[in-house]
Amino acid sequence: MPLTIINSFASWVLKQRIHQIELFLKYPNEVQEELLMNLIRLSENTFVGKKYDYFSIKSYKTFTERVPISTYEDLEPLIELTRKGEQNIFWNTPIKWFAKSSGTTNAKSKFIPVSNEALEDCHYKGTKDLLCLYLNNNENSELFLGKSLRLGGSSQIYEDNNSFFGDLSAILIENMPIWAEYSSTPSNKVSLMSDWETKIAAIINETKNENVTSFAGVPSWLLVLMNKMLEETGKGNLLEIWPSLEVYFHGGVSFDPYREQYKRILPKSDFKYYEIYNASEGFFAIQDLNNSNDLLLMLDYGIFYEFIPMDTFGKENQIAVRLEDVVLDKNYAIVITTNSGLWRYMIGDTVRFTSLNPYRIRVTGRTKHHINVFGEELMVENSDKAIAITCKITNTEVVDYTVAPVFMIDKEKGAHEWIIEFKKNPENREQFQKILDQTLQSLNSDYEAKRYNNMTLNPLILNIARPNLFYDWLKEKDKLGGQHKIPRLSNQRDYLEQLKNMQLIVSR
Repeated sequence: MPLTIINSFASWVLKQRIHQIELFLKYPNEVQEELLMNLIRLSENTFVGKKYDYFSIKSYKTFTERVPISTYEDLEPLIELTRKGEQNIFWNTPIKWFAKSSGTTNAKSKFIPVSNEALEDCHYKGTKDLLCLYLNNNENSELFLGKSLRLGGSSQIYEDNNSFFGDLSAILIENMPIWAEYSSTPSNKVSLMSDWETKIAAIINETKNENVTSFAGVPSWLLVLMNKMLEETGKGNLLEIWPSLEVYFHGGVSFDPYREQYKRILPKSDFKYYEIYNASEGFFAIQDLNNSNDLLLMLDYGIFYEFIPMDTFGKENQIAVRLEDVVLDKNYAIVITTNSGLWRYMIGDTVRFTSLNPYRIRVTGRTKHHINVFGEELMVENSDKAIAITCKITNTEVVDYTVAPVFMIDKEKGAHEWIIEFKKNPENREQFQKILDQTLQSLNSDYEAKRYNNMTLNPLILNIARPNLFYDWLKEKDKLGGQHKIPRLSNQRDYLEQLKNMQLIVSR
């Protein structure tokens, strides 16, 4: 069958989903309410269902009164029982897949349950919807005339007591439908390689002669691969290797610090960038418009959403609200109830709503990755945007960064200490430092107030990292690869001190 016919047919099939999406756009709160009741009904006879008497729960209000908001540590004993073979604990169908996730820096691994329903009705559905929305906005797309280059995690699948665990991307590849494997590159064998450096070389070798029309992966790690590809092939930009490239589907970390670098290696005025928001716990949101920074919250993936305002998060008066009660431009911690049996589970991410009709969001950071030592409420969204603006003004490029507080000692005021690894160093370090500090103040009024006349905070401190510092730090922690991320902000100095020590050891 000619590729043009395949492209047309695939586009037509995927776009049929638009009508269902329009349904939850029209009745978002009703769709969410019905979904919650379905999840409760399905789980009445599980251990958790009996514990909280799901049979008699008929409303959201009763649900919130009975079922507590939980963290991974709260659910871990039940998850471990399931990993050892017990079933019907928190979900009514057998769960044998677990996405191993340690976040960015935690030494202890988390094993997030992934049911068959979540695979089909959430993760794979999200992937198809991403393509559906993209194709609906780009009628002349020739996406399926070539392949999608995917860069996932570096983990293989491991078996333990007849349950299986690994990186989420490895689980998805292992269970991938035939159509998805046919349209992707590299091969599953290469995608599942565990050694990151060997894997990069294999991906380059296998994909450089393919007709690649799209990419998918975390911006920071994909940039490593693409720069290696250009170095290996001696080409000036990626379009010289793959002239039919049309879109990059990205997620995992903010794209802002990397946007200008991608524009340089993809010099095509109509090249598209589409953001997704997915995690081990589920596929949550998709950019639904060209040239947008907002993500449409997907409401029919078997996930019921609640949101904790960050101004009450972790306090005695902490409250969770459902979708219909959120407001614009306020930071919320996300709480999810899912078709994998995660009941009122805090995933650790924060978002703010940019639209209520339809519900669109932007990811602003992590509940644990912000700085609020001095009441400045600095979020990752602020630091990522400030870095992007400062780099543009100073004509610099950043590889990675992290920030920590300098605590007040005696009469000395506090400050924020940054360590930044540059691909292209600033010509004037002091100028970069000053512009970054001023930009942060313009983006965050709380930080600005604390910086006013150096009242509480002194100017930020800037350390310039040696080349490959962050890469070496992750390598030492065995965290190289597509799903691992640098902690941008922290209320403690642990990560920053580790990096500074590594910098000193090498430079002696």
